[in-house]
Amino acid sequence: MADQIQDSAIPERAIAKKNSTEPAPPSRVMVVHAHPDDQEFTVAGTLAKWARAGSEIISVIITSGDAGSNEKTNPTMTKEKLAPLREAEQRAANRVLGVHETIFLRYPDGELEPTLQLRRDLTRLIRKYKPDAVLSGDPTVRFYGNNYLNHPDHRAAANATLDAVFPSAGTRFIFTELLAEGLEPHNVKWVFIHGAEKPDVWIDISETIEIKIQALQQHATQIGGWDVAKEMRAWAEEEGKAHELKYAEAFRLMVLVEEKKDEQGAEAKG
Repeated sequence: MADQIQDSAIPERAIAKKNSTEPAPPSRVMVVHAHPDDQEFTVAGTLAKWARAGSEIISVIITSGDAGSNEKTNPTMTKEKLAPLREAEQRAANRVLGVHETIFLRYPDGELEPTLQLRRDLTRLIRKYKPDAVLSGDPTVRFYGNNYLNHPDHRAAANATLDAVFPSAGTRFIFTELLAEGLEPHNVKWVFIHGAEKPDVWIDISETIEIKIQALQQHATQIGGWDVAKEMRAWAEEEGKAHELKYAEAFRLMVLVEEKKDEQGAEAKG
């Protein structure tokens, strides 16, 4: 893993109203998902935008996606062969996005549960990298429309991630073995939750939609003959149209640490 990332400026807090200023790019971001390609389908436009603004981004993928194949025309495909292919695809996608580091936890694909072990592993990473912001999915959403059931791995990953953010990462005497590893508590300031039923922050990805598409196209084992560009643009248009944005990604923003202000009203680190 890379050396500890240096501290830099803390972003301003967003006011989630139409035509308001969106959140400034956080200095250090950790994005956590269950499978390779999850982040490309959901938040890649935001990650690309923030990376180009100077954010340090750590991408955590809990499984290697080794169950992600129903390929009948290739009877020689196995889980053991698929896992390294999907990891390579994710690394290629992350290079396109400008992600700083890619971490695979290699839990079993399709069998993920929000266990204490998983929460401990995620807490360890949060304490090690000390992100200002964490991005993940919404564990409470099971249904998207009438034609998609949210994957149980997605819900388990999001559940464990949020529990790692709070209370585990910031509470000294949860997972005390991490203290023995030299990992002191860390309080995440912002949590960006995608896929929420009631989002309150919209990130304009008009300048990075093509990068999102290019990143998703790296997942060749998954997209087949699907028209990725058409579908990604349609989804992003739907997200943005109510807020006069050509393309957007929507989030529920949890502000866990309020900014302090000095006597002149300027934001200060705290």
